[in-house]
Parts: sequence; structure tokens; C-alpha cells
Amino acid sequence: MTVGVALNASDALNQVDATVELAREAAAAGLRSAWFGQTFGADSPQLAAIVGREVPGLHVGTSAIPVFGRHPLLVSSQAQTAQAATHGRYHLGLALGTKLLTETGFGLPFARPIALLREFLTALRQLTQTGTADFHGELLTAATPFPARVPGAENGVPLLVAAMGPQSLRVSGELADGILPYLAGPRALAEHIVPALTAAAEAAGRPAPRIVALVSGVVTDDVETVRTKAAEQLAFYERIPSYARVIELSGGRRAADVAVIGDERTVAAETRRYRDAGATEVVFSGTEIAGEADRRRTWALLGELAG
Repeated sequence: MTVGVALNASDALNQVDATVELAREAAAAGLRSAWFGQTFGADSPQLAAIVGREVPGLHVGTSAIPVFGRHPLLVSSQAQTAQAATHGRYHLGLALGTKLLTETGFGLPFARPIALLREFLTALRQLTQTGTADFHGELLTAATPFPARVPGAENGVPLLVAAMGPQSLRVSGELADGILPYLAGPRALAEHIVPALTAAAEAAGRPAPRIVALVSGVVTDDVETVRTKAAEQLAFYERIPSYARVIELSGGRRAADVAVIGDERTVAAETRRYRDAGATEVVFSGTEIAGEADRRRTWALLGELAG
């Protein structure tokens, strides 16, 4: 099972330099992949491309770019460039985003997100696989009067979706290569997410999908203090219906209830539970929450599990 980490250096003096150093440390620990979130700060495909060039062998991914406020032609250019820069080690994650951030940040109505996701994926698949598109949908148009292929990215770009709800899972199974669920515990994966996604992929005649489970967690001895801090940091997600639903399906009431926090034995056992629930890859996020010593301790364990 592939094990990776999400890298967060947004508080550094230079985020790019600090991220590259973290990525080198992750690779040295034996981790297989590094992932980058997308908010309103650093451009995650650019960051992935830089890290992929600087740290050979490490797979890099975006988790995840919201489809609102973007266009398939522009995202395709970003993703193909990152793929060429990394010689095939880039993985593109997309997301629906949230009503709050979409309407507050972009001034766009958060309307018909599933329909937009379907059209976005359809056009983007054409672009990343063929370098051309002639898509005229109800919500967007993507056409290429000039070629959109980036030399060096001929093998395409893996497309993943931060999907957890029934409709987004259906679209992802039909059109994407896999999903990036976050705060979805093993129970939610095994009983709800993996079966729905797999059924949709099979019905569409597509290969078995990847399930890249993003897990908030850290190895530490100060479990109660760290869990309290995690509860504060993750509370935002409890106000988003899709996350609130998947937390409940996982058996939790709050987001911190599905965080993996404990000693090496506890974290290793929980990581294996994700594998047994159907995760093909596990990516830990928030490993910096308990300080540098516990982050390094966490990465050491995850590197062992990746080996």
C-alpha cells in the first residue's frame, strides 16, 4: 500500500523553499508521495511540479482544486505541465469546493455542482488524454482552436476527485481514475464509499478505481492535548454538510473523532484498517500539529509502513 503525506509550509518565510525541504525529508523517510492543498495561496500544481523536479522518485499530487472558478483548458495546461516536469509522477485532484468559499471568494453561485463536475471531468479527460477538446456542455465550453498538448505529458494525467457523497461518487466512478476522501473513516469507506464508487466504475466499464484516503493524524504520546487541538483546527469541516455526513457515517460526532492520534502501534493499526476498508493509498495530513519531533516520528512510522 502506498503511504504519503500532505505537506504544509504556509507559515514558512519562503513556502516553496520550505516545501522542497520537507519533500526531501519525506522521501528520505521512505514515503512514496507528497500532496498539496489548494486554497487562495500557493498554486498547488506549480508547487507539485517544483517538488517533483527537485525530489526524483517522489510522486506528487494536488488535493484538490475546486472546479468552481476554474476552467478545464487552464487546469489541463497546469496539470500537463506538472506531468511533463515530473516525468509522469503528477496526480491531479479536483473538488466541488464549498458554498461559502465559492460564493464569498469568487462571487459565483454554488449552483448545480454535480452537473458542473461531470462536464468539467468530461472536457478535462479529453484535454489530458488527447491534447484537444470539442466539448459544448450546458454549463461550460472547452474547445481547442490550437493544440493543447504539452510535450512530455503524452501518457495523460491521473484524475482524482474529492468525492464522498452518492452523486459525486457516481460521477467519479464513471469519469475519474479514483477519489480523495477526507475525514472518511474505515467504516464509511467500507460500507458506503468504496461500494458506490466501485459499482459506478464497473457499470461504466472502467478499471478498478483508486481510493486515496486522506487521514488527519499524528504519532504522539500527548494524545488528549493533540486531540483537543485537532478538534479546534478541524471544526470548520463540521459546518460543511458533505463532511458532517461522512463523519457521522464513520461513527463520529466531531471531525476530531475520526483523526488518528496515538502511539506507533495505534497509528499503524488504524492505517491498516483503512487498507482493509478498501483504501489503495493512505495520505496523512496535519502531521505538524504536535510539533517537529512528533512530525518526524510520524513520518518515520509511515515510511516503515510504506516499505
